[in-house]
Amino acid sequence: MTQDLFSLDGKVAAISGATRGIGRSMALALAEAGADLALLQRSPEQTQLKEDIEKLGRKCCIIPCNLERMDQVKEAIPSVVSQFGALDILINNAGIQRRAPSVDFAESDWDDVLHINLKTVWILCQQAGRHMVARGRGKIINTASLLSIQGGFTVPAYAAAKGAVAQLTKALANEWAKHNVNVNAIVPGYVATDMNTALIRDPVRSSQILERIPAGRWGEPDDFKGTVVFLASDASNYVHGHLLAVDGGWLGR
Repeated sequence: MTQDLFSLDGKVAAISGATRGIGRSMALALAEAGADLALLQRSPEQTQLKEDIEKLGRKCCIIPCNLERMDQVKEAIPSVVSQFGALDILINNAGIQRRAPSVDFAESDWDDVLHINLKTVWILCQQAGRHMVARGRGKIINTASLLSIQGGFTVPAYAAAKGAVAQLTKALANEWAKHNVNVNAIVPGYVATDMNTALIRDPVRSSQILERIPAGRWGEPDDFKGTVVFLASDASNYVHGHLLAVDGGWLGR
């Protein structure tokens, strides 16, 4: 049955940045499709998502993972494997944003954004890849950005990091496709999340953005549910190194 291609029954997924926004919707979608979840969280005391996943009848654990601490980042995937026995799906969704004119952009902000948005993605991919390549299967899904493709304004570090995430996705796909490990990325458009609050509240910029989106609206976190299940499931087994835009048509304009 075609619907079986999208089933995640018996799969184990790890996800970062899932306590709110796009990440929360993606985590719930994976659980609704049948996966058990490991939540890589900075704040283990935030248990609402864990409880919501368990209400769906899935197993869920919280792995303490402060992305500013490389020791915790390097321990995260081994901890997931230790608790569940395997890892089938990794979603790298966590990220931060800093805005300032490029002539004034602080070096510390550059370092913070590149560390969280790129280095930790690389380390988690590498750790998961070692496990998945040895098993001969797995799915890695990175969260890229429109700024993986476009330059943006006043976000030089974010654009640099997300551009690199897109290229890292392709590079890993080239190496690991022969091992049945799919590495792809989701490219969110303008989505109504906390990260975009400043843009939403700016009447001029918000209007400019809406005028360019063919769908005529900002995206919502639930718009990513079907996308993540597709890329995490057998339905995407021949999809490698792809940047899948969920942008209301922005990039086609």
